[in-house]
Amino acid sequence: MAVSVKDDGEGIPREAIPRLTERFYRVDVKRSRERGGTGLGLAIVKHIVNRHNGRLQIESKAGEGSVFTVLLPAVAPAETIGTPLVAEML
Repeated sequence: MAVSVKDDGEGIPREAIPRLTERFYRVDVKRSRERGGTGLGLAIVKHIVNRHNGRLQIESKAGEGSVFTVLLPAVAPAETIGTPLVAEML
């Protein structure tokens, strides 16, 4: 299964794409502070996708925007069936 989100922003510099899923990484520190960004969003997405044996693809072109695609396997691996998705709070 694949889900994509596309924007029509200014795009992301090619050299920044590999770092986008690092915690607290920001391409433009000044702008993200003005808008209240923490640099955690894509790091969280990466961990959720990895937990479900999926992949995250990021494509971007200057002046055209970016496409973020989450690819998840159609069938859960046997070892994850029955595993709770959210830990219970005690």
